[in-house]
Amino acid sequence: MGAAPATAILWPAVAMAGLTFLVWVRLYQLRLGEMARKRIDAQALGSAADAVRLLADTRASDNFRNLFELPVLFYAGVLMSAQLGVADTASLVLAWSFVGLRAVHSVVHCTFNHVMTRFVAYALATLVLFAFWVRLALALAAA
Repeated sequence: MGAAPATAILWPAVAMAGLTFLVWVRLYQLRLGEMARKRIDAQALGSAADAVRLLADTRASDNFRNLFELPVLFYAGVLMSAQLGVADTASLVLAWSFVGLRAVHSVVHCTFNHVMTRFVAYALATLVLFAFWVRLALALAAA
């Protein structure tokens, strides 16, 4: 496929970071709201075990943690692609597809949280990331 500007592959990583920050905002919106409604003192949430015991709505916090799991491979792959100069149009499509699918996953997870809808978005994003890494490995092998 055609060549893209060398920095174009970095924009999906910026978008992914933006998604992470949006989920962080949603996390505190939900958490502070629940703390206010239940009159939970901040000190009462001093540990993760306390948070699990006292807070019922963990959708956004669960999603926030999830954004530091599989996406780590995405960030590494994007940086490797940029460094090696193998960020072609197909890689860009895969990178943006991953971000889009992860955005769907986060919206579902942080709102109505339908597990099968969330799972499909997660599974498709994982397959896209796998394809991204296969392309990266092939380009690296050919270099």
